[in-house]
Amino acid sequence: MELRARTLWLRTEPLHAVIYFDEQCRGMGRALGLKGFWMGYFAARTAPMGPVGPSLATAVLAVFAPGMVERALPAAWSTVSPEEIIDTRARRAAAALRSIVPGIDDHAAKLSTPLAAMVEDAPAPARPLFTANRACCRRDDPVERLWQLTTCLREFRGDAHAAALADHGLDGCEALVLAAATGRVPQDGIRLDRGWSEEEWAAAVDRLRSRGLLDAETRATAHGHEERARIEDTTDRLAARLLQPLPDRAADALLTALEGPARQVVDAKVLPFPNPIGLPRPF
Repeated sequence: MELRARTLWLRTEPLHAVIYFDEQCRGMGRALGLKGFWMGYFAARTAPMGPVGPSLATAVLAVFAPGMVERALPAAWSTVSPEEIIDTRARRAAAALRSIVPGIDDHAAKLSTPLAAMVEDAPAPARPLFTANRACCRRDDPVERLWQLTTCLREFRGDAHAAALADHGLDGCEALVLAAATGRVPQDGIRLDRGWSEEEWAAAVDRLRSRGLLDAETRATAHGHEERARIEDTTDRLAARLLQPLPDRAADALLTALEGPARQVVDAKVLPFPNPIGLPRPF
């Protein structure tokens, strides 16, 4: 089940991730009057939870520096409502998928039923971003609905990953330092990309080094690689709950059906590899 959960992520994350990497999606925040990509990112990512403040957003997003979030929220809500940005992100993501994946409407017709079965059956407790996004799935446009369903799956796994990081005793900055040291995310730029200062990053390095996870050259030790692998295994185990309503044969059919559109997104080079969301090459 855990292997299927990992494959489910590898084949749905590219569909969801157009919202971060496709050019027409990256310009969404500015088009709505927000100040740049990051204000749009934080508003769009948290909008399903309502006009939240920075403390809650920082907690659920897990790896962003509090100061970075505070520069975007709650200021964004004086310019755009959560409902407006929820609709805008779905429209832009669907437009991006239609331009990248010919026949995505046909894919949506086949994929939405099993994806919806998983989303509807999944438990809500301790899964704030997933639960908030599940309430956004009633969309008339089939590709918008497909994108929203993949977003629900993504946030279910994201909530699980945040829980795994906390369970393994890592704060947001430490999680990124270890991910970078193990090659999970790019070393160059990830600190700035998530808003951490040089001093905060260095302090996190020292803490991980004291735990035997990093060596003197800030490379992951064998113990560090093992710890990072255990975090992913925990995430897979928790995310595997999504597949519970599907018989094995139906789950395998879904994963096969997802391969084509996911591969087209990857082949279109919309997503860079390596990337800050930690998605490895799925094909």
